[in-house]
Amino acid sequence: MIGTTADQRIRKLRAPKPWVDPWRAHGSLVEEERRPDGTIERALTVFLAGAECPYTCSFCDLWRWTIDGPTPAGALAWQLKEVLDATPPPVPDRIKLYNASNFFDQRAVPVQDLPAIAALAAPFVGVTVESHARTVGPRTLEVARILSGSLEVAIGLETTHPAAIEHLNKRLSLTRFAQAAGFLADHAIALRTFVLLNPPYVPAQEAVQWTVHAVEYAARRGAAVVAIIPVRSGNGEVDRLQALGHYTPPTLSGLEDALDRCLGFAPTVVTVDLWDAHRLATCGKCSSARIERLGRINLTGRSEARIACSACGGQ
Repeated sequence: MIGTTADQRIRKLRAPKPWVDPWRAHGSLVEEERRPDGTIERALTVFLAGAECPYTCSFCDLWRWTIDGPTPAGALAWQLKEVLDATPPPVPDRIKLYNASNFFDQRAVPVQDLPAIAALAAPFVGVTVESHARTVGPRTLEVARILSGSLEVAIGLETTHPAAIEHLNKRLSLTRFAQAAGFLADHAIALRTFVLLNPPYVPAQEAVQWTVHAVEYAARRGAAVVAIIPVRSGNGEVDRLQALGHYTPPTLSGLEDALDRCLGFAPTVVTVDLWDAHRLATCGKCSSARIERLGRINLTGRSEARIACSACGGQ
């Protein structure tokens, strides 16, 4: 692991990591997703257990789902086979292999496991994996070569706010992101991008504006899909920054604003992450209807009128 002062501080503030079984996936889900050509895909997301990412981002909570040490050889293929065996037909169009780390990092995904993983992924038309921009390179091309389906790489851009970029401890510049995006485009590999809503060091009143700016930046660099993810507290460092006034939690209205303002970036598909959106809700009367509206827009890409609420005014 990288050992800077910031890394050490962030790690010290973390709660104890739960034990993770390297031979069992955390779970899976099947969802419908819109693609840039307007088609709707069925996508199977598999949450694999493996080595922790070497980068220590200030906002990250995915380390909870990783193991100490490198991923054992054979473990990822075993996990994937178990999930696929338990997934009812028909076979979805796409499989997303999310390992809470970098798919092209040999410590996280042993190179000797790639043929078995590719064989298991053969029935799928598209395969999405996640990676830091700095690990995109020759091994990406090797993975693309052995897959039967087309490869898509999901990269966290997070933000374009200059102060926030420096404080995320992600070791990623806009130049490096653009280089990775260009590399993927040059080799006909699709790009999926993650953008944060309310990262630390972005003023609350500017949060939506900077999220929209980051989405536009990714879209201009060829992102097929951009997912907006509200930052979650609870990892220690984010809570420290909130106490210092450097972080303001996102709101449901902010998430709505961000998506509504990003519907004009076609053909890039822009969606919002609704995995735990109810934590953003402050009104028991309208929150479910507002989250359902966001889910519909994720799928259709069409604007809808906001939900009116006499109790909270839609805040």
